[in-house]
Amino acid sequence: MTTLRKAFSQVLRKNSVYSTSFLHNSTDSKVLKSVFKDIEDVNYTINQFVWQNLDKWPDKTFTVCASTGHGYTYAQTHKMSVQLAASLRLKLKLQNDDTVAIILPNVPEYPCVSLGVLEAGCIASLMNPAYTADELKRQLEQINCKAIISSKLSYKNISEALKTIKRNVPVILIDNDALPEGTIRFAEFANDFNVNTDCLKAVKRSADDVAILPFSSGTTGFPKAVVSTHRSIVAFNKMIYDPNVIEVEEATATYQSVLPGVLPFFHIFGFNVLMLNLMCLGVKLVTISHFKPEVFLETIVRHRTQHLYAVPPMILFLGKHPAVTPTHVQSLRSIVCGAASLSSNDAEALIKKNRNINFRQGYGLTETNGGISVGRKGDKNLTALGHVFGSCEVKIADLDTQETLGPDQEGEIWFRGPSVMRGYLNNEEANREVFTEDGWLKTGDIGKYDENKYLYITDRLKELIKVKAFQVPPAELEMVLRTHPKVLDCAVIAIKDEITGEAPKAFVVTKPKQTVDAKELMKFVNQQLATFKKIKELQFVDDIPKNPAGKILRRVLKDKYC
Repeated sequence: MTTLRKAFSQVLRKNSVYSTSFLHNSTDSKVLKSVFKDIEDVNYTINQFVWQNLDKWPDKTFTVCASTGHGYTYAQTHKMSVQLAASLRLKLKLQNDDTVAIILPNVPEYPCVSLGVLEAGCIASLMNPAYTADELKRQLEQINCKAIISSKLSYKNISEALKTIKRNVPVILIDNDALPEGTIRFAEFANDFNVNTDCLKAVKRSADDVAILPFSSGTTGFPKAVVSTHRSIVAFNKMIYDPNVIEVEEATATYQSVLPGVLPFFHIFGFNVLMLNLMCLGVKLVTISHFKPEVFLETIVRHRTQHLYAVPPMILFLGKHPAVTPTHVQSLRSIVCGAASLSSNDAEALIKKNRNINFRQGYGLTETNGGISVGRKGDKNLTALGHVFGSCEVKIADLDTQETLGPDQEGEIWFRGPSVMRGYLNNEEANREVFTEDGWLKTGDIGKYDENKYLYITDRLKELIKVKAFQVPPAELEMVLRTHPKVLDCAVIAIKDEITGEAPKAFVVTKPKQTVDAKELMKFVNQQLATFKKIKELQFVDDIPKNPAGKILRRVLKDKYC
């Protein structure tokens, strides 16, 4: 058994509550239950789930690039994924439970790539293509991948990362020409019509096998690989199909819903809610590699988009940007906004442009496969994060005693249900921090629920900074800052930003008799980080406030300087 497989087995044993029981039924009347129906147990894999309706719309377009117009039908995507799977098994000798890193922007090939990896019996690890070599290095070290599928956009950083960790891993690129020496052309794998797919009979996958390894920083610290099974992912997708939740219509002979594929597929919200879930409805996804306002707007208008999955910066753009008129959003009928909380005023700014929009908020974590709660269809509560998904429970825990609190009492939000991750890979310390012995996941968010079972977030314990709904761990930025020869100590906190929601601000103590220009120091740090992680402000201070254990008192910094 490989080291990675042993790690999965250890995580399974530590959190066996999710492998042996589909749902906890708490008898505590203060525990928040769902207003939605419970789902049935889901004893099948992701591939079985998403292709269940393939025969209904094989010739309908599944994905198409907003910029180039190239794309694939459902049948083409399915065939390519099978051919890719067989090629991975035969040409790269990959086996069940081998991990493949997927480092791609939103492109029409993304579903084929991820489903092909799973079809091969492998595990897909989803990574941000904008990450620097240093950021990729830390993630590639964790997962011990046997292959990487990416594009020329990220190849330089991937190559540098692999050299640093001294790994020789096959790299498959989706580009068609001028490939770097030593890389593999994606078409040679996914479009090999002569590959013998009989080898896939050796693939043995069950609902309880590991499917994906996305990354999350949890409540604190650096990004950690999240172990999600086929069962947990399918369970969450089944929760969305409750008729009181889903609004997107199933395709017919004469109709097909079209949605902008703008939420990053490497992010759990985009992967599960936008990509996998809508496959069962025959939706067309217009892929947008990164958020470009003009392309986003043009896609909504040209395709007369009726449904939209979004994050707060998109809602702020649609609602408050002077270039966006009511005409641009007149086709929209439903919006679900997730990844970070949005104020009712910000939601209302968009609704004023089209009163027919049913606007709902949702709430979830990578650790819960993207979902904890969502508003019901037709809901008018713009402030709440909706109701707990079917088959799930929420506990509001007192911050001191961990006692279960009742309606309108604030505490930490704990979650339990079949969509919860199995644990963090190779990180038992982090698992002990977030899981209780009876299976509750501590979210690190402070919230409450009301008498009508609506859930709200009011604050958060976790240190993470939410930039355009992406997680930015302060510890990662502080580590980079401390490598500067003139920096003695530092701390990073979140500050408000009108465009991104939040942004990182650094506080720096220089070494005695040393001076450094703030712009110079910010450049030093930011050139080592992905764009969304870059420090926006930097302030020099005499000392960094800490508690007796040495933990940074970020709240003190915020109260004193912000």
